[in-house]
Amino acid sequence: MTVVGNGTHGPASTGSASLRVRAAPALAILMGSSVWGLAWFPYRVLAQWGVAAVPAQIGTASVALLLLTLVYRRSLGTLRWSWLLAGVAFAGGATNVAFVWGTTHGHVMRVLLLFYLTPVWTALFAHWLLGERVGVRGVGLIALALGGAGLMLWTPALGWPLPNNAGEWAGAIAGAAFALNNVLLRRASQALPDVRAEMRSWTLYLGCVVGGLLVLPFDGGAESGRAAVSTLTSGTAAAAVALALGCAIALTNVVVQFGLARVPANQAALIMLFEIVVAAVSSWCLASEGLGVRDIAGGLCIVAAGVMSGILPDSRRCKSATAGDAMV
Repeated sequence: MTVVGNGTHGPASTGSASLRVRAAPALAILMGSSVWGLAWFPYRVLAQWGVAAVPAQIGTASVALLLLTLVYRRSLGTLRWSWLLAGVAFAGGATNVAFVWGTTHGHVMRVLLLFYLTPVWTALFAHWLLGERVGVRGVGLIALALGGAGLMLWTPALGWPLPNNAGEWAGAIAGAAFALNNVLLRRASQALPDVRAEMRSWTLYLGCVVGGLLVLPFDGGAESGRAAVSTLTSGTAAAAVALALGCAIALTNVVVQFGLARVPANQAALIMLFEIVVAAVSSWCLASEGLGVRDIAGGLCIVAAGVMSGILPDSRRCKSATAGDAMV
């Protein structure tokens, strides 16, 4: 029992401390979302300096993988071969490569909104791979999200409401791959309980490095890689940006892991939507990219579907992964 006075902490200070403890995990996730919402900019800077999107992604993912190996070295012994972990690596690599390439070459907000069709793909993958029922509400959320995407993408001259360029296609592919990653992470957590959660995240970043190397031929190939190495080794500024970005990604992963372990998955999914706010403001301020009325209306539908999937939890539906949510 505490006693007020004589320098001891009374009920008010105890309540304040408790509030800080509860707020810290949410702030950790909020910080991670902010980093993800800003990460497009340094990748564009690197591209302007001669480091193309895929080589830049390989470099920053390699830095992040190295640092995570040092941080989580005591958990490396829990790793073992599994096709599920191979799937996590594949899906994570596809997510990051497509996301970085899309936001580097496309309109940031349109790419990001297409990425946030994730709830649609998550429901479908969970139905196909986990046998989970989509349900009437799930169908409604899918229809809302796809309707928003259609509203945003529809152009009378082009007909079908499909992505209009390679950057937008990359955003849509990244969202589908992220959804697959979420479902596989959930399956892996059930089938491989001895593998520590941080090792599933480590596996994801390994997939980012390998995936980047596999698609490098489609982003300039060996010539692009040589140009990137030359720029990074001869230019202090470019090397510093790449190193700082890789370190920021690794640190963000550790911090967000702290938050995800302490915040319910549906609440975490809502907090992560803050990434859209940060990306909208940063792309407008730093790249002068705006959105039309139809883009905003469609984007609001997509965001609304994501919000409702978070505030209307259903134990029969797949939730976002609560460990290893790794971006950029």
